[in-house]
Amino acid sequence: MSHTLYIVGTPIGNLEDVSPRALRVLREVALIASENPTRTQRLLARYDIHTPMMRFTDAYERKKKARLHAALNALEGGDVAFVSEAGMPLLADPGYELIQAALARGIEVLPIPGPTALTAALAASGLPTVPFVFLGFPPRRSEGRRKLFREFVADERTLVVYESPSRLVEALRDAWAELGERQVAVACELTKLYESIWRGPLSEAAAHYEVNGPRGEYVIVLGGTPEGGHGRTG
Repeated sequence: MSHTLYIVGTPIGNLEDVSPRALRVLREVALIASENPTRTQRLLARYDIHTPMMRFTDAYERKKKARLHAALNALEGGDVAFVSEAGMPLLADPGYELIQAALARGIEVLPIPGPTALTAALAASGLPTVPFVFLGFPPRRSEGRRKLFREFVADERTLVVYESPSRLVEALRDAWAELGERQVAVACELTKLYESIWRGPLSEAAAHYEVNGPRGEYVIVLGGTPEGGHGRTG
């Protein structure tokens, strides 16, 4: 009997943002493989779901192979749901190697769509949504970030990046240094208690968050370069 690996989108904050289908799958599978079981347990408790759960993340080399094999072994006995810490799995989150390994073994892989901070921020940004480029988390060091942004100096597409609160101000400075003036929307804690979106010129963004200290995870939506425009490099 062939079993299925479900990629299940879960709420990014507000636990009401989960589909009935996602809840049914989480209730019916034999196992939930979760990037963060503690976080996932809040959702399961809210909806009275008692499916067994294992931790799965490919972020740590020491345990990567063991967890991958454990998830694949579980698929030999029943369906498995894979969930990330929050949102739609694999978008700047672990899971790629698991999906690849499952497909290589002929296991059916099906998505159960759910919320993502990426599309939520992009939709509410007020900036063009088509076309856009999602860059995930930029490099941690300024040199790497600036090199990345430099590649898009003349690009008219909207750029979307994720960033942590500890690096937000520096990331905004690096974006301004390389990309020059353009509009930006900075979304914080979407669907949560302290949800906010700051919109304005990129030249003012870092200063805003120096005064209003960052909190939570951020999505930075950068407008593309104006037609014929250039960044501040050179």
